[in-house]
Amino acid sequence: MSEDLPFEVEKEETALDHFTELRRILLWSAFFFAIMFVTFLVFMPKVLPLLANGYKIVLMGPLDVIRFYTGVSGALALGLTTPFLGYQIWRFVKPGLTPTESKVTLTYVPAITASFLTGIAFGYFIVFPVLFKFLMNLGEKSFDVLITAREYFLFLLTSTLSLGFLFELPIVMVFLTSVGMLTPVKLKQVRKYAYILLAVISALITPPDFISQILVLTPLMALYELGILLSVVSFKKRQKRVEPAIT
Repeated sequence: MSEDLPFEVEKEETALDHFTELRRILLWSAFFFAIMFVTFLVFMPKVLPLLANGYKIVLMGPLDVIRFYTGVSGALALGLTTPFLGYQIWRFVKPGLTPTESKVTLTYVPAITASFLTGIAFGYFIVFPVLFKFLMNLGEKSFDVLITAREYFLFLLTSTLSLGFLFELPIVMVFLTSVGMLTPVKLKQVRKYAYILLAVISALITPPDFISQILVLTPLMALYELGILLSVVSFKKRQKRVEPAIT
């Protein structure tokens, strides 16, 4: 009984160290989010004309200004905080990784950032203009359309930020393959279910028309197929690392 006491004490100290480190990660991530939030909030009057794309946008009341500024700033800050949080998580798990695993895992941080920004760009320059112009033309045939700031930027953020996160799908698939949680065979087996899920997601983030949903669903399906191809490469590399360790 007494021999197990040092082991129990060491185990509790290790758990406490992990909890302290995790708390530090959350605090630093919250601090980074706050900095980004304040930065976007300060420069929002200069950012808004760029996002408005020449449309005349109105507010329905004085409190809408506060809600609008904080909502847009919070959404943008959350998007930029995600890569930072990914790097902090990598630092947290790094001690339990081999040098090779640590190096491989670190490469996913810039990959996630690049994928997120690519999704944002795709949503802002392709999906949003097409969908918004289509809906405006549809409405102006029968009504005098008044564009409120809340509806405009909610639609803008939905069609950009959501695509930013969805464009990270191949990176997530490759990462899960590299750590042994997924295989290319499994990804191919669940392909039809993944397509159904992606179809539901595209329906949720687009207006209820066929053209809009196809415009978003097509690149998502292509991203899934890209994820499978990259998963095959990652799986082969993992097999090469695991086989020498077994022998």
